[in-house]
Amino acid sequence: MAQTWIKLVAGHEDTAQIESGADSAATDTLVAACLAAAAAGDNDALFDLGVAYSTGSHGAPCDLIEAHKWFNLAAVGGHEEAALCRAEVSDDMTAREIAEAQRRAREWLRSTRPDIRAA
Repeated sequence: MAQTWIKLVAGHEDTAQIESGADSAATDTLVAACLAAAAAGDNDALFDLGVAYSTGSHGAPCDLIEAHKWFNLAAVGGHEEAALCRAEVSDDMTAREIAEAQRRAREWLRSTRPDIRAA
């Protein structure tokens, strides 16, 4: 997968520092901010989390199940690039891992967006 640099919070001044791995506490803060934005329905934040987990960047561990989950949620929300990234991540996953990622996506939807009925 082509490496994409994540922009967790638009206009955040620490982004350049974080991309170089300079400040661990700031990375945790940015991931937390991205999670909050994702919970509010921000598709770009969902995609950014997928990138972070697929590359193991910005304080997130490399976890293809989590990456697939976030790319899947972003794709369902209409993010065009997310579906392509989800497919690329899937190439390196087992069917069981993909099923787990889908289960986690449904669980996340149920817990954060009760107005949406997750299938």
